[in-house]
Amino acid sequence: MSADDFPGMGGGAPLVRFGTSSFSSSDWVGPFYPRGTKPAEFLRKYAERYDTVEIDATYYAVPSARTVEGWAGRTPEGFLVAAKFPRDIVHGGSGPRPDPARVLDPATSYPIRDAFLGVMRRLGPRLGPLVLQLPYFRKGEFPRASDFLHRLDRFLGDLPGDLRYAVEIRNRNWLTAEFAELCRHHQAALVLVDRAYMPHADELAFDPVTAGFTYIRLLGDRHAIEKITRKWDREVVDHSGRLQRWASVLTRLLDREVPSFVYVNNHYAGHAPATVERLRRAFGDAAREAGLDPGREVRLATDPPGGP
Repeated sequence: MSADDFPGMGGGAPLVRFGTSSFSSSDWVGPFYPRGTKPAEFLRKYAERYDTVEIDATYYAVPSARTVEGWAGRTPEGFLVAAKFPRDIVHGGSGPRPDPARVLDPATSYPIRDAFLGVMRRLGPRLGPLVLQLPYFRKGEFPRASDFLHRLDRFLGDLPGDLRYAVEIRNRNWLTAEFAELCRHHQAALVLVDRAYMPHADELAFDPVTAGFTYIRLLGDRHAIEKITRKWDREVVDHSGRLQRWASVLTRLLDREVPSFVYVNNHYAGHAPATVERLRRAFGDAAREAGLDPGREVRLATDPPGGP
């Protein structure tokens, strides 16, 4: 795997990047951000610790050019910003239930898609993967997986080919080799997710690597954790066993030289930065035990096989 497989990931970039889903939690002031840090400085401080972030706000609205340019201006060279496609594209409903007539529909979603992609391009080399976070679909919305996959196939085929995409589905029974092959055909990464009721990556019976990179999201069980806390300043759920499993998955991806993006949500354990650090340590230990360098970098096309 070389840097040419992922524009924006030049030689010198780590094969495995860790970050969080969003950076704007005021509960992080103190445990993560220095006390007194103003919201306008959150991203700049965040980028001193991590080299990538997943933007959650784009799910709710197409950001303004000024906002996107602000993300670029507050992050250093080599930083990558991942972002979700807007809800109007992947969900379409005005309430909690998705509207199947609007999900990925060309007439209703493509104008929003074009506006979103156009403004996100303002990130330039800081633009990372763009994520289709699809909702759970009931039979009344898409009676068969094939009905939805046909829609997804057309949408992915109509996307510009110079950007990178990832697809997350939340129907457990649809996470199949057929879905993986569709993603592979379009060079879109199948999102590996740690979420209530969805299978762990190490439970899949097919190769989940469907593009020149992998995309991993640790989301947890939102309803369960919100019964424990709604303040995101410390971990309140012990996921040590699951993190060790993710460390093993990442070690195998490292051995294959697959660039990997890993994002942790506050709802996973209670405080995303603390979980990132626990996972990073577990991964480092697992990689070294396997005889690998956890800081191994993406190879340039001119690097010899087995290089750094």
